[in-house]
Formats: sequence, C-alpha cells, structure tokens
Amino acid sequence: MKRIWDISLPLSKKTLVWEGDPQLQIDQVLELPDGKFNVSRVVTSLHIGTHIDAPLHCIEQGKSVDQFPLEIMIGPVHVVEVANEVQVINEKDLISAGVGVQEDRLILKTKNSHLWEYFENQFRHDFAGLSRKGADYLVNCGVRLVGIDYLSISPYSDLVEPHLILMQHDVIILEGLNLSEVKPGWYKLFCLPLKLIGTEAAPVRAILTQ
Repeated sequence: MKRIWDISLPLSKKTLVWEGDPQLQIDQVLELPDGKFNVSRVVTSLHIGTHIDAPLHCIEQGKSVDQFPLEIMIGPVHVVEVANEVQVINEKDLISAGVGVQEDRLILKTKNSHLWEYFENQFRHDFAGLSRKGADYLVNCGVRLVGIDYLSISPYSDLVEPHLILMQHDVIILEGLNLSEVKPGWYKLFCLPLKLIGTEAAPVRAILTQ
C-alpha cells in the first residue's frame, strides 16, 4: 500500500490568512434536528490555505484556473530542500538544492515548513520566497508547476515580479503547502483544484504518494 502525505493546510476559522484578508467564515444555516439536515455556508478568499494561483491573478486577461489541464496537477514531482538560512531563493540556491533541467513539477521546502509544525497563525513577513532570477531559472528548466510552503511564492520584499515571470509562461503556482513531515525526493503529486470558472485562484487538497 502506498504511503500518503497530506500536505494541505487545515481550513477553519483559525487558519492563517494573508495580512489584511478576512478570516475564513463558516456559518451553520440549518441544524439538526429541527432543520432536518446540517447545512453550512463558507465565505472565504480563494487564496486561503493550500491553493493554486493562475495567471489571471496578476495578468489582465490571463488564464483562469479552469483553463489548465488537470494532468499538470497530477504526476511526478521533485521535492527539494532549500537551506534554512535562505530567505530570497535565487538561481544558485536552486542549483544547490538539486533543481535541474526538465523539472515538470517542483516543490520547494524551505525554512517556512517549521512554521507549520505548530500551525502558527500569526502572519510573518520574513518567509522564504523565490527571487526574479530564481523564477527565470525555473522557467528555463521547463517547470510547469511550482509549489512552496507559505502563502506566497514571492518574498514579501518583491511580491509581484516573481509571480509575473512564472505566470507569463503559464507556470501554475501552488502555495500554502505543509511540508513539515516531507523529506526531499521524488513523489507523485495530486493537487486538484475546485472547478471554479473564471477565477484567478482555487483551493486544492494536495497530497503526495510514494
């Protein structure tokens, strides 16, 4: 039997959100026994927890999440570990971590993973993210999907440009991964988004198998 790693963040009213975003809201609109059923309603940003970003997030008239084939989000993935002291991940850091050519799917495990060990829900500015040159390198390596273990692929000091570089080449960005129990190596990734039409992001349930 294959082992499964659930690398998705749990969603609740306590889930960490990007600074300024509203907390997840869950309301029960019907309740047993009088309501005959339990029925809940969820109000949330599409960028909460584990989610994918599509080009429409940063590019006017860019592709939305429903315009990407599902096969990009299912298949072999290389999980690499970036040194803990690295906050802005550049080309040299990626090469040192073992990122090479013909990497269809790549997941970056960074110092951010330590934040999920206790599910810290205080937003941090000092999370590790990908630099512009790092994004260029991934595009040149042929990456079609890249994931990271915090709420943004870009560092707080340069939020837009690394996103844009990836999105201009139709690279799917997978954010909000919990990799605290995952070691570097090769896995099979499943990260299917909700079938939302015309949106710039969608929550996913992401798992690894080996």
